[in-house]
Amino acid sequence: MSKRIGQRTLTFSRAPRITSSYTLVGPREGKGPHALDFDEILPDDTLGQKTAEKTERLMLELAITKTLEQHDTAIEDVQFLIAGDLLNQITTSCLAASTYPVPFLGIYGACSTFAQALGLGAVLLEGDFAQQVLIGTASHYQTAERQFRYPIELNVQHLQTNHVTVTGAAAAILSFADRGPRITHATFGQVVDMGLKDPHDMGSAMAPAAFHTIKAHLADTGRSLQDYDLVLTGDLGKQGRKMLRLLLEREGFEGLERLQDGGSQIFGDWQPVGAGGSGAACVAVMTLGYVLNRLNSAKARRALIVATGALLSALTVLQGESIPCIAHAIALEQ
Repeated sequence: MSKRIGQRTLTFSRAPRITSSYTLVGPREGKGPHALDFDEILPDDTLGQKTAEKTERLMLELAITKTLEQHDTAIEDVQFLIAGDLLNQITTSCLAASTYPVPFLGIYGACSTFAQALGLGAVLLEGDFAQQVLIGTASHYQTAERQFRYPIELNVQHLQTNHVTVTGAAAAILSFADRGPRITHATFGQVVDMGLKDPHDMGSAMAPAAFHTIKAHLADTGRSLQDYDLVLTGDLGKQGRKMLRLLLEREGFEGLERLQDGGSQIFGDWQPVGAGGSGAACVAVMTLGYVLNRLNSAKARRALIVATGALLSALTVLQGESIPCIAHAIALEQ
């Protein structure tokens, strides 16, 4: 029996589950409307570390450790650790992985990294290559600003289309234990480059990638948006969310009321965050926090996570290159 349907979608008949997870966020995220959905709100964004990069590594290690502790899972019982982040050469994940004696698969999908890890972890389980897979990601406002824009000490004024990188980390264990939501499908995205070059408006650049992946997922599975109780895009923000709706409306898709966006929702309208949140941790904490809480409380039965990523680098932006983007979709059912 084929485990591939249509052009880009994998189906998991054994339905691996998210059996343990942990989310932690920074103080600013803890003041937003989803504060109660997260497992831990940090008292500050330094955790006593000398640099924000060290803080980001510590956040990821904390999320991984507390995920393992949730059901007394020993790291020796995990066959793979899949993780990625936004920093050059996925430094945060590599350094964090050095503290765990487990095979490490470092991946990069920008802000779509979490969904990519979910899909790859499910593939390893479905193919009997593992019994338990640990995934994780993290991001920090100050590290992303330093790498992609300017040091925050310069107090550069941001545009309303700018995103604020979410300070947070998340980890999860995927296995066949009899608990947690099932991963039923993964639609891996293709790179979409519409020629947009403005790094201060990544929502507009990523919206077409989200559209292409949603369209492919629905065509491959024969489903519609109405088959999902909610469809959570990763971090399109206010601008990108509007563009995605316009693209779907133009092709006659119905059920647009199911669309939600993690970047638009993680912060409140009262917070000065421009277009909303972004970063590798954004969709991760919103999925393992907000979405899992809705699934576990039976407020939702089926959800589609569509994590988007802008695959730019600080160098390509300076060279005037356009911003290639990608989106991966993961279907979850309770």
